[in-house]
Amino acid sequence: MSDVVISVKNLSKKYIISHQQENSGFYRYKALRDVIADGAKSLTKKFLQPSGKKIADPTREEFWALNDVSFEIKQGEAIGVIGRNGAGKSTLLKVLSRITEPTKGRIAIRGRVASLLEVGTGFHPELTGRENIYLNGSVLGMSRVEIKKKFDEIVDFAEVEKFLDTPVKRYSSGMYVRLAFSVAAHLEPEILIVDEVLAVGDSAFQKKCLGKMGDVSTKEGRTVLFVSHSMQAIAQLTKRCILLSKGNVQFDGNTSKAVQLYLVGQKDDSEQPAYYQAPVTKTGNYVAWARVHTSEAEGVHAWGQPITVEFALHVTQPHESLWFSFQIVSALQQPICIFWFYEPDAPFRREPGTYILRCELPKSRLYMGSYTLTTWFSERRSETLLENLREICPFEVTMHKFERPEYQWQADECLYLEDAVWKSVEKV
Repeated sequence: MSDVVISVKNLSKKYIISHQQENSGFYRYKALRDVIADGAKSLTKKFLQPSGKKIADPTREEFWALNDVSFEIKQGEAIGVIGRNGAGKSTLLKVLSRITEPTKGRIAIRGRVASLLEVGTGFHPELTGRENIYLNGSVLGMSRVEIKKKFDEIVDFAEVEKFLDTPVKRYSSGMYVRLAFSVAAHLEPEILIVDEVLAVGDSAFQKKCLGKMGDVSTKEGRTVLFVSHSMQAIAQLTKRCILLSKGNVQFDGNTSKAVQLYLVGQKDDSEQPAYYQAPVTKTGNYVAWARVHTSEAEGVHAWGQPITVEFALHVTQPHESLWFSFQIVSALQQPICIFWFYEPDAPFRREPGTYILRCELPKSRLYMGSYTLTTWFSERRSETLLENLREICPFEVTMHKFERPEYQWQADECLYLEDAVWKSVEKV
């Protein structure tokens, strides 16, 4: 018997987008009489148009949220689904969960499916948490005895025992998600589908959910389909990933490669990642350019791999107290680590010219995420800041060199950048 539990072949989903026609530079409010008149016009056109010939309607546009998507998922696999907003991730999960029907294509699913796609999915707001647990279990085809056996585990995991007999319409979004995920994970569906909804929960609960999904897949042999914009969560939970782009499968394979392609694709074509060039219009430039040499594709770096940062310093008035330093800053504008150029006899302190400063880091152990550089060039004796650059050379860090989703981060491995080596090169 085949171990394929989800088979998707040539799946497509079309939506019709309506556009309101613009009139004299503003949108006209439509009254009831306008709606009736437009309906009569469209009905007239339908009967009067030549047989077999369609008349283009400028107010309606076809949008293919999914276009010819095909893949197979085996039992026990944990699969990540990633892509930009609007790539078709949520539409795919809704079709797989039978919330909406596909326009074309074929889907074969073997086993019970539990879906957690948005806050409140599958819950009746007027029923209590206790009643909704039994309702969800019944929808999944479980008997009351089976649900009762799992009931205490569900409540303990969700941490909502105090509010168990309160209607869920009075729950906060976080409480809603905790209970919904706990129900979906504990009522033993063969396939668990989870969308970005986990982002509603706090960090402790997100960590708890990732651990539970890992157990569901590895220990219990059930299938998990997980959508997230957190590449750290995707890398931790999955070994295989489907990258969607504009409704198509751009890549289906190893998570490390999928994450790399996703991060590279996120870059704006108008900017060079991991590179800075001083504007020509700016006067008094000291840092002519800066570059981060990453280990992977341009602007993407693998955790623990060597990384080199270069700066071109343009000095017109050398001074013995000139001082240069730079800092690695996270996407949340949190300073991670700082490096000073210590050499007292640096050539840029003695002679004018353009010099290359290079900082080599044999092991870059930064958390997965986005980073930029901040630089300072100053004259220490007079305490004068000559130039301060912020948010330059954006780059991404992945952990895809590690093929171990169960890898646990150590606190000292985030900030510890060992044996940084500064090298100064003579004039360019």
